[in-house]
Amino acid sequence: MTSEQSRDLVKGAWRAFSTRDRDVIASFFTEDAEWLAPPGNATAVALGGSHHMVGRDAIIHFLTVDFPRLFVADVSLTFRGFYADGDVVVVEETMEATLAGGNAYRNDYCFVFELRDGRIHRVREYMDTARGRRMLEGAVP
Repeated sequence: MTSEQSRDLVKGAWRAFSTRDRDVIASFFTEDAEWLAPPGNATAVALGGSHHMVGRDAIIHFLTVDFPRLFVADVSLTFRGFYADGDVVVVEETMEATLAGGNAYRNDYCFVFELRDGRIHRVREYMDTARGRRMLEGAVP
């Protein structure tokens, strides 16, 4: 894939995530996809989940079932950059949302998407983990 095609694929994946449609989201991932975030990140801790999701089904479950249990309303993303080099796309963004307990959430993220055969094979997610913990404290649904 060209860098432009890779960037477009990842932009399409972000649009698909917001639909919460399992089949649409699945079409963007390889069956053996992985999603890695920092160990002990606030979202994984609050949801009692893993920081390392392995397999398309685990990722889809997180995006369609677990994520909306914690980030319940007003989820918005402000993208600051989509940078592509061949099969690697880096996304910088700020996410804001209303948490299950009613509090506001706002954090900055950086995602590195690695593509294989026109699909997402690996996602590495980075965020301010201390800030996330402060905002999610007591927000377990």
